[in-house]
Amino acid sequence: MSSLPVTFADDVIHQPARAQFDAFLNEHRVALNDCLNGLTEEQARRRLVPSRTTLLGLVKHATFVEKVWFDEAITCRSRGEIGIPSTPDESFILDDSDTIASIQQAHREACEASRLAAASLGLDDLVLGNRRGPLPLRWVYLHMLRELAQHCGHADILREQVLSP
Repeated sequence: MSSLPVTFADDVIHQPARAQFDAFLNEHRVALNDCLNGLTEEQARRRLVPSRTTLLGLVKHATFVEKVWFDEAITCRSRGEIGIPSTPDESFILDDSDTIASIQQAHREACEASRLAAASLGLDDLVLGNRRGPLPLRWVYLHMLRELAQHCGHADILREQVLSP
């Protein structure tokens, strides 16, 4: 069971935009983290497509994405300082020490750090540490929603394939 905050989009229909963004982001974060629940380590690592995309790799990549958009972009620390790969493709690479438990925990911690990093910012505040240059937090949220939704779709398909007899 996930320890990420449980929110539901219907609960924020009449809330300010920031609450809506946070709810949708958190729902997608939880869904992606939960795609590993009930799988064996072998199933989580199984490659079913030519790319490096696996269920475990997707959640590891999502951890990288959280750190790019909410650590690097907000704090202006480099990827080297943060301890993350220099490219998105590298973020899918699994080490022997990567397990379902370790990847889910790292993802939960990255999501919590992201929430804390953005908590004091408004949607129109600029984040200065992204390679594209200054971006409003609203754009970062929209980009994250797009990325997480895409990866949740990937996870749904991969999980269906992994669990098919």
